[in-house]
Amino acid sequence: MIIDRDGNITIIAQEKASVKTLVNNIEQAYDKYKDYHLIVRLSSLDKISLEDIIEFLRLSNNHRADKKSFVVVSDQVDLDQMPDEIVVVPTITEAYDIIEMEEMERDLGF
Repeated sequence: MIIDRDGNITIIAQEKASVKTLVNNIEQAYDKYKDYHLIVRLSSLDKISLEDIIEFLRLSNNHRADKKSFVVVSDQVDLDQMPDEIVVVPTITEAYDIIEMEEMERDLGF
């Protein structure tokens, strides 16, 4: 797990372990990340299934309930199959755009 900070955003990248292991690692160290918007970059993984993305659902829902953005980045998934409850985008640039839009929505009270 590779962790990088960019202002109020934490980017977590996964190199080798499974998605389930990554989710467990994030949950165990969640106190370090709870005050930041989270981007989880899965770009280095070859195959990512819908079930893999759903592993992040509970974590995403909890994080978003605390008024923080949670975005998964992967170009290995069919975006049309992703559940509406989780944000999945193909590039890191789009992840930053989503966070910026969500911050504006929160500022406006949506």
